[in-house]
Amino acid sequence: MPQKQLSLQQNLTPASSALDANQLALLHQATSSYSSLQLAWASGYLAAKSESGQNVQLSPAAAPVAAKTLTILYASQTGNAKGVAKQVEKSASAAGISVKLKNISDYKAKSLKSETHVLIIASTNGEGEAPDDAIEFHEFLLGKKAPNLPNLSYSVLALGDSSYEFFCQTGKDFDERLQALGAKKIAPRVDCDVDYDSDSESWTLSIVESLKDELTQKEAGIASVTSLGNVELVTAGAESVYSKQNPLNAEFIVSQKITGRDSAKDVRHIEIDLGESGLTYQVGDALGVYFENDSALVSELLTALNFTGDEQVNLKLNGEQQSLTIKDALSRDLEITQTAPAFIEFWANQSGDEKLLAIATDKNSAREFAGNHQIIDVVTLAAVTELTAQTFVDALRKITPRLYSIASAQAEVEEEVHLTVGLVSYEYDNKTRFGGASHYLAQGLDESQPVRVFVEHNDNFRLPSDSNTPVIMIGPGTGVAPFRAFMQQREADEASGDNWMFFGDQTFTQDFLYQVEWQNYLKSGLLTRMDVAFSRDQAEKVYVQDRLKENASEVFSWLERGAHIYICGDANRMAKDVHQTLVDIIAEHGKLSTAQAEDYLKSLRSNKRYQKDVY
Repeated sequence: MPQKQLSLQQNLTPASSALDANQLALLHQATSSYSSLQLAWASGYLAAKSESGQNVQLSPAAAPVAAKTLTILYASQTGNAKGVAKQVEKSASAAGISVKLKNISDYKAKSLKSETHVLIIASTNGEGEAPDDAIEFHEFLLGKKAPNLPNLSYSVLALGDSSYEFFCQTGKDFDERLQALGAKKIAPRVDCDVDYDSDSESWTLSIVESLKDELTQKEAGIASVTSLGNVELVTAGAESVYSKQNPLNAEFIVSQKITGRDSAKDVRHIEIDLGESGLTYQVGDALGVYFENDSALVSELLTALNFTGDEQVNLKLNGEQQSLTIKDALSRDLEITQTAPAFIEFWANQSGDEKLLAIATDKNSAREFAGNHQIIDVVTLAAVTELTAQTFVDALRKITPRLYSIASAQAEVEEEVHLTVGLVSYEYDNKTRFGGASHYLAQGLDESQPVRVFVEHNDNFRLPSDSNTPVIMIGPGTGVAPFRAFMQQREADEASGDNWMFFGDQTFTQDFLYQVEWQNYLKSGLLTRMDVAFSRDQAEKVYVQDRLKENASEVFSWLERGAHIYICGDANRMAKDVHQTLVDIIAEHGKLSTAQAEDYLKSLRSNKRYQKDVY
């Protein structure tokens, strides 16, 4: 029996056990497509029928009056847009609005002409690119085949990061194009920065308020709504109670340095115990980690600002205004290891410093400067004589959890989760600066201390469903993490498909991450082959894309026999170089033009055979 039916049975009380298995199955089948409002109506109908002991006839007046549907489309790379979309769906459904929620990759763009109300929640990937699941929709909508949409009402919520040049570009593209095609706005587009909770909530409330009268399903003459006894419809694979908004306090187990003593890098193998939380993940998912800022950095910042640390400030946390000391706020709640261009502008205006004002007025300069300076560096560049603690914290962004590709499969490690974390550190003004989360995980936690985590599911980075399918994995540096998980899962599944790994780093002796494990996989035959590129072991630097070129004919042969190809790691350089190398390989060995080779890769991407987890 399907799991959903079993779950239904398991939630029946003895008093309601008069239904046999077939009747339960029929009941579930009949109601599985109902909205929450339709379930409530059916509940009242069944209650009325039960009380009368007779069939209750439905007249046309008693039936629900058809209502327009609100279609919510989300385009998500790491899961943020999907999470927001689900919250919008819940709010709209609670208001009685008939809602249809879809990943934009599962939506036929031509259907827009038959829609009346559409919301698009879209993140932006890389340098203004659409997320993987929105590529086809984006191309269609911005192309010549897109239909006029005079009958469509819409709004767009765009998610992005203002430290990037093309901030919220995908959302902007959708908004501008829909308007050009004649669609009307339900509400103006909202561009959200990394701390998007407040803006997304306000947008959602505005949308629901605007639409509830027009889209709420009208019903007449229905029986009063009652509960179906103790029956509870429970679906298999229900979402965990732990989320970005409600992280799990897990137990920190291990931070083990896996680069050599003489390595230029400090890379850590991290292990975290999920205990009996029931929190699960799939290979390809990421772990969200909330961190606390280094106490020494907090003290340095308070001293530079002439604050004692005891000044009271108000912050909106978990949806509520809370009062706390500025020291506590800077330690746990506010971002001080990353600087946003908006803070550059704020401090320039507060200080009146000409150098900072010049930087702030140029967007490119502000982004570059913010990327190379922490909050403390900006504060010490120019003095501000009169500044309240509240004014200062209002100018900071809230801490956002860092996402790390999971480096383990639960089939292998059970209730644990493993990460591969490179410690971010650099010198500035004769001082060592550290990344917030990487320093916290590498050096800020002791064994058995709690760490707040949640799983960010990534359906855009998954192993093939057919275990006979060959895979090519390209993951230099810490980009190796998900492929360690892939191999653990393939071993547990006894997968027969070939596996080819491309790994690169600086030196063989100091930087070959998980070397023994890879050698064991090669020895057992699970790993078909492995090509490595250590850039500093010879006079001329060699990278993973060079190894791809050296094996171009065989790479193309693997693709032609159905291989899935995966890239994980640096988005700005490595991923672009690897992509171009793949285009060149496909063009040469497939005897195609560059444009045709790009289309070949685009087709692989659309079919989930070319997937990236880049940052």
